[in-house]
Amino acid sequence: MLMQTPYYLIDENKLLKNLKIIQQVRDRSGAKSVLALKCFSTWSVFGLMKKYLDGTTSSSLYEARLGYEKFGKEVHAYCVGFSKTDIKEVKQYADKVIFNSLSQLKSFYQDVRNLKVGVRVNPQISYSHFDLADPARRFSRLGVIDQKVLLRAVPLISGVMFHFNCENDDFQNFSTNLDLIGRTYEKLLKQLEWVSLGGGLYFTQDGYPLEKFCQKLKSFSEKYQVQIYLEPGETAITQAAELVTTVVDIVHNKADIAIVDASTEAHMLDLLIYRTQAKIDAGGGRYKYVIAGRSCLAGDVFGTYRFKSRLKTGSIIRLADAAGYTMVKKNWFNGLQMPSIIVKRRNGSLAMVRCFEYKDFVNSLS
Repeated sequence: MLMQTPYYLIDENKLLKNLKIIQQVRDRSGAKSVLALKCFSTWSVFGLMKKYLDGTTSSSLYEARLGYEKFGKEVHAYCVGFSKTDIKEVKQYADKVIFNSLSQLKSFYQDVRNLKVGVRVNPQISYSHFDLADPARRFSRLGVIDQKVLLRAVPLISGVMFHFNCENDDFQNFSTNLDLIGRTYEKLLKQLEWVSLGGGLYFTQDGYPLEKFCQKLKSFSEKYQVQIYLEPGETAITQAAELVTTVVDIVHNKADIAIVDASTEAHMLDLLIYRTQAKIDAGGGRYKYVIAGRSCLAGDVFGTYRFKSRLKTGSIIRLADAAGYTMVKKNWFNGLQMPSIIVKRRNGSLAMVRCFEYKDFVNSLS
């Protein structure tokens, strides 16, 4: 297959490694996992993923519909703010509807009372490397704080969601915070059927104490007699995809700068949002290059790396971890060509599942 860069390459065998760990957690702890579509919505690999996950969780009407139509199984529908129009449609797709506030619960309960209904709770504790992504940051609008009001809402709900982690690979931190949630919300928990602990838990990373994690989840579930749900996003797809690019020019301005046929702004937006470097296995060496994108944004830079040999026009640069919060955020900034989506199937064959053309750019506008 002739593969013109840029393109996202998803490797199903690498994806499978994560999925098997998620299944292991389910088998050992009883905790179910629903894929967080806000992180990864590339449905061309849902056929594999749905064998190992229990469904999907969404942050909008469109994601709920996508989960229903392309994934199947359980559909959890959450949104920071549903409109009445959203609710009329989302109830056709969802098994569970989770409201961000008690005012939304009150407004729309009659519309969804035949479904499993829940609310998001802000436990005012969290783990996050970035204030921007901290669900318990100052003045956070995410979830209900007042416990007394929550308890009065118990007759209307069957579960709650505590989404309090972001990129948390610290098991001890998670364990301590879960214990605190248990003590703080014991009266509430004992009246519920299910509890979602949200996403942001990096339990598929190498070296994570999986047995302790599973035991912790199982103990919590048994103590409060609740079904636990996890919402893996990056945890499900970490290390499973890359953005493959080609060097189109090399310029010099007190440093050697290799310009590739992709862009942080358009194709890996989180790098700009969180001011982090792309993950590139350059191998180390004597040749130092700034890898930069080809948009007109002055700060369109992937990072600085050392290579074993000189780069030249035509050199291939592979950017790792290009699935989570990347493919869902790609855009048409500068009218740059959108990366194609290629899947490396389990048997090693390559499938071009999406190729974007000028008509897609035109049709995204008016």
